[in-house]
Amino acid sequence: MAQIGYSKKVMEHFMNPRNVGTIENPDGHGKVGNPVCGDLMEMFIEVKKEVITDIKFQTFGCGSAIATSSMVTELAKGMHVDEAMKITRKDVADELDGLPPQKMHCSNLAADALHEAIKDYTSKKKTTEKSSKKKSKDTRKRKI
Repeated sequence: MAQIGYSKKVMEHFMNPRNVGTIENPDGHGKVGNPVCGDLMEMFIEVKKEVITDIKFQTFGCGSAIATSSMVTELAKGMHVDEAMKITRKDVADELDGLPPQKMHCSNLAADALHEAIKDYTSKKKTTEKSSKKKSKDTRKRKI
């Protein structure tokens, strides 16, 4: 069943991808694409106490793009967001027992989509924290 250049793991994640879908009102959302090949990936994360508790993806692309997206969700689920930011394209390819050289850009996109979702989460968190601090200062001013 494995195609030339594709490992059994790549084929398994392509044929039976994990964590496909979306998360309504995600804590973080990342969307990346490659205009050359046309691949488009979206990652959605839910985070509790800085740990990725749920992750979903939607991918428009080749089998490698689907497989790498699936693998990234498997790697990142249960990880602290700081650790998940360290997932590299090499990590993804290694976990899939390799990718053909012309498909390595797919693993890069999958990791990038995850990183964008984490950046979005971090940005939202900072905005919420600033808003909470401002409200706290406003409340203290009124009490005086």
